[in-house]
Amino acid sequence: MLALLHTSPVHVPAFDALRDADHPGLALRHLVDVDLLTRARAEGPEAVAADVGALLATAVEEGATAVLCTCSTIGGVAEDAAGALGVPVLRVDRPMAAVAASAGRVAVIAALESTLEPTVALIRQEAAGRPVDLRTLLVAGAWERFEAGDHDGYLDAVAAAVDGVTGVDVIVLAQASMADAAGRTTNGVPVLSSPRPGLTAAAEMIAEAAASAAR
Repeated sequence: MLALLHTSPVHVPAFDALRDADHPGLALRHLVDVDLLTRARAEGPEAVAADVGALLATAVEEGATAVLCTCSTIGGVAEDAAGALGVPVLRVDRPMAAVAASAGRVAVIAALESTLEPTVALIRQEAAGRPVDLRTLLVAGAWERFEAGDHDGYLDAVAAAVDGVTGVDVIVLAQASMADAAGRTTNGVPVLSSPRPGLTAAAEMIAEAAASAAR
């Protein structure tokens, strides 16, 4: 079973749909805690590390053999909990960051300022010393639309920001909630989002864990 740690309930149907399309039969357990993001934004991700660890430990006790954290802001502290949990933990944006790190010029777009620094740091980590020209863009007013439940307005604002980006090789949508904005853009630059590659990588972790257990 794959446990998914979310900081918004909107991710539950989105990841269920991806599972049904790409990985039918994969058992998911959704853990949703909106307060984790609120506190991480106010106090920093480390402020919620203990609570993240406790949530994930409970999921492992109840049968999770891997964890996927879908929040970019707290993804790092989730991955840091892996050693204590004894199961693999993946932040959803790591596979996307690995692809972005192979590009020379990268624009990172986010609706939350707290997401920008962790995403940039992750791309540099995946670049492993290779030069990457990174620029960031915070989409003003987008998160307020998301919080108000105006999902179309949120996606349109993100898409408009993407369409205004020039002079890069790839555009990164830093938050999982932005994924559907990619289909609303007219920019010819490749636009990367995290949910599909993240879930695929997590499904592979589940398969590897099952294979190891069978040996």
